[in-house]
Amino acid sequence: MKISILVPCYNEKDYILEVLKNINKQKDFFNLEIIISDDCSNDGTLQILENNKSLFDKIITSKKNLGKGHAIKNAINFITGDVVIIQDADLEYSPNDYEKIIEPFLNNNADVVYGSRFQGSSKKRIIYFKNKVANVVITFICNLMTNLNFSDVETGFKAFKVDLLKKINLKENTFSFEIEVTMKISKFKVKIYEVGISYNGRTVEEGKKIKFIDGLKAIYSIFKYKFFN
Repeated sequence: MKISILVPCYNEKDYILEVLKNINKQKDFFNLEIIISDDCSNDGTLQILENNKSLFDKIITSKKNLGKGHAIKNAINFITGDVVIIQDADLEYSPNDYEKIIEPFLNNNADVVYGSRFQGSSKKRIIYFKNKVANVVITFICNLMTNLNFSDVETGFKAFKVDLLKKINLKENTFSFEIEVTMKISKFKVKIYEVGISYNGRTVEEGKKIKFIDGLKAIYSIFKYKFFN
């Protein structure tokens, strides 16, 4: 099985190199294709990538910063693997958890696997209470609208069979991608799994980008993609 690692990236000069090195360590265990989708970084990230081309297979760039969803959409047609894992370009999600993410594809014929920050016994950094509450509320509303029982729909660690992801007509450019893709896969007859993962959440000072307005957009997107798309 060929596994594509898609890394949406924007202004991650302090983290991108370590993330890529950690991903490359997984090549000892898996057949990986590493794709960077840079969303118009302007902090030196692109220069770092230019100097370390051996750490990835492809880079797709954007002329304008539009958001995580746009970076993912921009790269979809370049994915050649059987399964794609979306790996954020920071240190919040660990490539050491790839085995957990991939196992349901190998043994249960999964179509989609979400890495849940709220399940399992792996270590989690204690971080913002308000963010946790927002995630719980968003996940609850999403479950109510889909009749599914996710524990963490906003996780940045999602994996899909590539054929399925390419079938979805993604529209969102921002973090609302997480809700859009969840609502849309819920309308397919697919096998969805969750696995518990570790989580090294970062602070705003450390570069965390999601904001309160993104939570409101997520709730709006649940109803948007439930009733109108």
